[in-house]
Amino acid sequence: MLYREAGDFKTTYKEDNQTFPIKFDRYRYYFVLIVAFLIIPFWINDYWVNAIFLPFLIYSIAAIGLNILVGYCGQVSLGTGGFMAVGAYAVYKLMTAFPDVSIMIHVVLAGAITACVGVLFGLPSLRIKGFYLAVATLAAQFFLVWIFNRVPWFYNYSASGQINAPERTFFGVPVTGANADSWATYLFCLIILTVCGIVARNLTRGSIGRKWMAIRDMDIAAEIIGVNPLSAKLSAFAVSSFFIGISGALFFGVYLGAVEVGEAFGINKSFLVLFMIIIGGLGSIFGSFAGAAFLVLLPVLLKNLFVAGLGWQPDLATHLEFMIVGGLIILFLVVEPHGIAQLWRLAKEKLRLWPFPY
Repeated sequence: MLYREAGDFKTTYKEDNQTFPIKFDRYRYYFVLIVAFLIIPFWINDYWVNAIFLPFLIYSIAAIGLNILVGYCGQVSLGTGGFMAVGAYAVYKLMTAFPDVSIMIHVVLAGAITACVGVLFGLPSLRIKGFYLAVATLAAQFFLVWIFNRVPWFYNYSASGQINAPERTFFGVPVTGANADSWATYLFCLIILTVCGIVARNLTRGSIGRKWMAIRDMDIAAEIIGVNPLSAKLSAFAVSSFFIGISGALFFGVYLGAVEVGEAFGINKSFLVLFMIIIGGLGSIFGSFAGAAFLVLLPVLLKNLFVAGLGWQPDLATHLEFMIVGGLIILFLVVEPHGIAQLWRLAKEKLRLWPFPY
């Protein structure tokens, strides 16, 4: 009975147009933030952070970025792994070139550099779309991985070709390197994810978001009513690449600490993030969180079930995991194309009417 709009009056346009118009939704949102910021950091350990929380936070940022491009603007992209690599190598070069600058500034600048690269590879979207655009972004994926492998300047002429994150602090607390505590890395990524989620939510609800959705629904009709396809598509590529670059910087600097581009940012990474937004729901910020949580938690649960619970071999459990994830993607595409986000919307609508059946 609490989840109702009855008696929740709005007296200003600002109140009527707020992100969470129902009071219960706002309270739930504040509750989640309080738990995430004030409770979880005090009881998590290294296993929880490295196995669940950090991958979820980082992949959520990447999923938000890809969802803006694919879900909101309708531009198919298979180059997510390559753009994450741009963010990783950009933050690495910035960290080594400017060691006295805050790591937060390095991460934001890495996202900005990735946005510029994304705009460059987004130029073909002005002429091609659909399958052909997907192939063009796939070419960008392979090209970026190739150039990071072949040009020694990107990995500072290291003999191994690997990049390693130096130790950096945020307000005096190490967040990268071997001395970084689990709670510090968790809070650092959580702060960035919260800001990215708020920015993405407001962008998609504003005029620029409506332009993206107009291009997605029918680009010719959008151009007729005054939407500039050039600015709309390139802005979607820029914003999407900015978020993906930030996720790549965090994935390298905070989560892994050392990467080799072909292994960490290969084509599998691009498909993983794409599967997250398909399962979570295209055109939904909540779907980005839901898809990331689903594909981060599912392997952990399956591994504990098959290996620890049933005693199966790890390689067999890995193959079964691929089969189950693939089957779930097909199931969502056939049964619920709008993903977990649509199921959540239906559940909320039922809750708003409960206990009445109509």
